Formats: sequence, structure tokens, C-alpha cells
Amino acid sequence: MSAPTSTYRLQLRPEFGFAEASDVVAYLGALGVGAVYVSPILDATPGSTHGYDVTDPRVARPELGGEEARVGLAEAARATGLGLVVDIVPNHMSVEVPRANPFWWDVLKAGQASGFAHYFDIDWSRGRILVPVLGSADDVSALTVQDDELVYAGHRFPISGSADGTPQEVHDRQPYELVDWRRGNAELSYRRFFDITTLAAVAVDRVDVFEVAHREVLRWVADGDVTGLRIDHPDGLADPGAYVRRLRERAPHAWIVIEKILHPGEHLPASWPVDGTTGYDALGEVAGVLLDPAGEEPFTRLADVLGVRTDYAAVEEEARRLVTDTILVAEVRRIAGLVADVPEDAARAAVAETMIAFGVYRSYLPEVADEWAAAIVRATSRRPDLTDALAALDEQVRGDPGGELATRIQQTSGMVVAKGTEDTTFYRCTRFAALNEVGGSPDHWGIGVEEFHRLAAARDEDSPATMTTLTTHDTKRSEDTRARMIVLSEVADDFTGLVADWTQRSVDAGWGIDEPALGLLAWQTLVGAHPIGDDRLSDYLLKAAKEAKLRTTWTEPDEAFEARIAAWPARVAAELGDEVTAFVEQITPAGWTVSLSQKLLQLAGPGVPDVYQGTELWDFSLVDPDNRREVDYGLRRELLSRFEEGLVPEVDVSGAAKMLVVLRTLRLRRERPELFGGYTPLTSTGVAADHAIAFGRSDDLVVVATRLPVGLERLGGWGDTTLPLPAGEWTDAFTGASVEGGDVRLADVLGRYPVALLVRG
Repeated sequence: MSAPTSTYRLQLRPEFGFAEASDVVAYLGALGVGAVYVSPILDATPGSTHGYDVTDPRVARPELGGEEARVGLAEAARATGLGLVVDIVPNHMSVEVPRANPFWWDVLKAGQASGFAHYFDIDWSRGRILVPVLGSADDVSALTVQDDELVYAGHRFPISGSADGTPQEVHDRQPYELVDWRRGNAELSYRRFFDITTLAAVAVDRVDVFEVAHREVLRWVADGDVTGLRIDHPDGLADPGAYVRRLRERAPHAWIVIEKILHPGEHLPASWPVDGTTGYDALGEVAGVLLDPAGEEPFTRLADVLGVRTDYAAVEEEARRLVTDTILVAEVRRIAGLVADVPEDAARAAVAETMIAFGVYRSYLPEVADEWAAAIVRATSRRPDLTDALAALDEQVRGDPGGELATRIQQTSGMVVAKGTEDTTFYRCTRFAALNEVGGSPDHWGIGVEEFHRLAAARDEDSPATMTTLTTHDTKRSEDTRARMIVLSEVADDFTGLVADWTQRSVDAGWGIDEPALGLLAWQTLVGAHPIGDDRLSDYLLKAAKEAKLRTTWTEPDEAFEARIAAWPARVAAELGDEVTAFVEQITPAGWTVSLSQKLLQLAGPGVPDVYQGTELWDFSLVDPDNRREVDYGLRRELLSRFEEGLVPEVDVSGAAKMLVVLRTLRLRRERPELFGGYTPLTSTGVAADHAIAFGRSDDLVVVATRLPVGLERLGGWGDTTLPLPAGEWTDAFTGASVEGGDVRLADVLGRYPVALLVRG
């Protein structure tokens, strides 16, 4: 099985299950998609809208339609000539509803004597399993016994042995102990996914656990129903390399990509037999090359005036320390207990400091040791008082890179980085929110054209079958929202002036957001996603405020502050709505240009491009769950039929032009894959040369896109700017217009659309 030519991500949920996905397959085939790519489809927590909370990996999820409907989806994909890529979750299972997880239920009932006790990463030396569900320690008095189960606020737990006595007495005899979240954070005895106590880590490194967790999915692969696998959160595994090698042995012909976020300069270990990652590095490169570097200074100045911190490294260090010291206390304590010959307090500090110092998510010892060494050096320079403890930690880890200490610190470093950086710092350093994306860094203001070409050529050479993306279920905002925000870098003086004015007026009137980072994020989001309903915007801002952990949190909410946030969207619409709308209307056409450019750069560039559900039209979504809203496939089918009749739409509010770009590019990739090999940068000459980005994928295919459209308009257009093309007749796959090779005028190539996909012959 070769890699698909492209993928299209569908978010399955009880309201959109296997049958509904099957109904969309024919449309996806007509759109040019190479493979249907679905969110997790194994049994999950009842009512789950995303499927990452798997409860039983042996069962196709009944709420999606069950096994018969799953087979129906596979058959529909096969009949249409499409592959089927399935997202799987090897790192954890949901324990939110204990009865829904047969393995966890048995462990709670039998404790260490359970036949499934070794399925989970539980520290049995700590005694009873702590289950943090209580609101406070005193709430244990609210327990009742019903139908031979312990019940608390709708949560039900098994009873081992007799149910005689008071609920408290019954509880005290169980292999588990119900506790409040504060004690859970400090003393939790099982490894979890990040800070989510309802997701318990699975010991998938054990062969028998791997077999149970993968048997059903691997059967689908062997039967030809599934042609590709997307692996969720491999950084949480004890040995990701060993895991993917075992998976490859069992699925030798499947296309396998892993959700690995690569920082600039980072590469997958050479021994991993996977086709690549899920593409966040490509996202950052595409967005980065479209940014205007001139926008950095005005946005920095505005942030300073408003009181939004721009000392990114310091904020990141503080946020990660918050995670190690208050959120992942149990994990740090467990790791520190493995450090030999170091006092407990010093061991905890050394472990925390090392994870705080990681420049990437985790190291992969012993194969990749550079980042481990760098983290130790950084930690020692920050905390010279811990020199001896850090040296002892380093020596023990290097001496036994496969040992429990090395394993656990590597598993946990990714949690510290993700929670501290993406889920905290990104909501505190909001100078320019378009940079605050998974795999990105708010302190790196884009990349140049030459660097973009270098990285794209390297991808074509090193990992041509890796996935690329612009929007996922995990991105902080959709590609079109990000594109409009990128335009703000070109109109930075105008926008920052307006924000300063709007902020002052709202504060003077008593309804402004009085937390600077959230306030600046709110204005950028309002403009980026406009028009957006009050409820959607308030939900987003409330989530952002809780993630920032400055004035309110998920566990300790400030209700008065949250009430002001919830009221902000309606108030700003009433007081400043006309001004906001007028500004958005001015920049919207430029936003469309950026959207089309970034889409073509991704779709036609090296790698296997993924289209997130619905984004073939304009989609101004925000972070989940906003990006899981229903998609109108009826509208998309209607447009598809009009394209078949010859429609070449204008670039307008309908988004039809974007869908045409997606359609023509995906079809060309599928029908003529030989055109999409190799990568050759092309350089324009003339007054507007800096506004073009172009490359050849083969001798007979050239990609042309527009960057910095506001500046291009100020120049008066392309003027005499030319692009060199080899001799012959070239036809734009989007408009059907033709040009002869030579030094062609970009005004002719990009006269109808700001992008072109030129095919020779």
C-alpha cells in the first residue's frame, strides 16, 4: 500500500457515525480525495463527541453504528477507490465512566489481583488506587450504596466483597479510594494523559496489552478495510520506537503517520518505520512565509502598552514550572522517587527543572541523546544549586536509558511542554495570536521565502509520504481564521491603533476585559473569526481564560471574572460592532488571498495533504469544540455539480473559489501523481517579486501563490513582474487559461485568481 494522494478528515460522533460518513464518501471521491481519514472509531465514553476517550479497543463503537456499519463505511470507501485511514489511541483509555471500561472496572473491583491490573500504569506500591472524583475530601460522606455499587453524584463504582455496613465503611474496604482533585494532583497513583485524570495511561509496551489493544484494528488492516493508521500521542509511550516497530511488523503495508510535533530542526529518529508525522511543521512553515515581518514591531509595541508580556522564554519557563509544581505533582513525585542517592526535595527539583528545560517534547534515549544533554545543561545553568542532583540524575539516566527513571521522565516531559507551552503560555503571550499554533512559537515571527523553499525541498527528499495540514481537531484556530489574522501583520499600524482605542473605550465604559493577554487575544479573535455569534466567542474566551490560568482556572473558577468575559461579545457588538465590521470588510479580500495561497502551498507541496472537514469552503472556526460543528455537505455537493458544469467562481464570500482550488489540486494529485515529485524553487523578477512564491514539483507542474497581498495592492499590482517558465504551453488547472513558456507576466498568470497551478502540455 502506497501513501494516499491526500486525506480528508471526518470527525465522527454519535450524530455523525459510520452511516453518515458512508453517505459522504461519494462526494469525497468526486472532490479528488485519496483516503477518508476518521477520528477514533473504537468504543468510547458514552456520548463522546471526539472518540479519544476509548473504553474498549476490542469493539467498533456502537454509538457510531457498530461493526456492521463500520464494514459499510469500509466497503463504501473501497467501492469509490478511496483508502480508509483510522486514528488510534494507544497511550490511554477513558475511566470517566468506570462501567463503560471493562478493564478498569475489573481493576477497581479486584485491585492488583485483577487480570487486567498490568494493563494500566499503576504504582501499586502506593496502596489503594486513588480516584479523584470528589468535590472535596468531605464529600465521601455523600456516598450511597445502590444495586451493589457505590454511587457518588452520578458516578458508579464496583463493590468488592460485602456491601454491608455504611457507605463509608464499604468504601474503606475497596481497592480504590475516592478523593478530591487536589489530593489527586498530588498523590495520583496511576499515570494519566496530561492532567486529565479520567484518561488512564495504558501499558501498551507490554506485548499482551499491545495485542488486546490492537487486535481489532489490525484485523481491519489485514482484511483490507483500513489502509492507514494515525497514531495519537506517541510521546506518552514508554518506548515509541519499539511501539512503531511492532506496529509496522503487524501492518507492513499500511500508511502510518504519528502525531509527533517536530520543533524547528527536529527530526524523527531514523529507526522509526513510519511514513511521517501529522504535519504541524508544514503548517508553521506555510503560515510563516506569508507573514509580513514589518508587523512585528507595531504588535510588540501594542503588547507593551497594554501590559501583555512579550518576554516569551520567561513566561514559558514560569508556565512550565506551574505545571510541574501544581498540576503534575504526582508525576514529578513518582519520578523523583526513582532517583538514587539524592535527597527527596533535591530529586523532585532536579526532575522538574530538567523537564522545564526541554526544547522539544521529549528525548528518545539512547538513539537521540542531544536534547537530553541540552536540557541538563540548561537546567544546571538556571539552578546551579541543583548541580549535584542534576549530575546524579543525568548519570543514572545515561547509565540505563531503558530503565524506569529514563522512561518515565521522557514520557512526562511532553506533558510538561504541552501543558506549559501550548495550553498555558500560548494564552499568556498573545502579542500576535496567529503565531500561537501547535508546533509553533509566538516569539518566532515567520520565515523567509528561501527558508520555506529549503524546508519544503527537505520534506520532499526525506519524508515525501508525511502528512501535511493547515487545520486539525487540535489547532488553536482554523486555517481561514489564521489567514485573516496573518493579514493583520500587513496592516499592523492600523489594527494596533484601533485595538488601543477600542480597549481604552471599553475599559472607560466599564465593560472591557481587564486581563491584558486575554483582552488582546479577544480583539484578534473577534476580527479573525468575524462574523461570529456571541455564544461561540464567549465560549472560546472562557476556555482561553481558563487555559491561561491567570485570573481563573478549570478547577478554581473566578465566577465574577467569567461573567464579565461571557458578557463581552454582546457588549462589543452593541458598542463597537459597526467599527469592527468596517475594519473586517477592508481586510477580508486580502484574507481570502492568504487563504487560497496557503491552501495551494499545502495541497500542491511535498507530503500528503489533509483537508479538515468542511475547510474546502471558508471556515472561520476556533479551537475545539468549535471546530467540530456540523458541516453542510448538501451545499458542497451542489457546488461540486456546478463545477462539473464549468463554473469558475469569483473569489467572494461564498468560498467557492477555495473549493475549486481544492478540487482541481486533489484531482490532479490523484489522476497524475507523477507530476508531484521533486521540488524546484522558482524566482520572480520585477517590482513585485517579493509578493510571489513559486516552485516546480516536476518538469510539467508549477505552483504559483501570492504573499503580502496588501502590499501588492499598494504597489498597484504585479506590474512588469515576471516568472520564468520552461518552453511550452502551460494551462492553469483552476481557470483553464493558457500561457506560453518564457518570462511570463504574473499579471497574466494571476489575473483571475491569486494562485495558479500550471500544467505543461
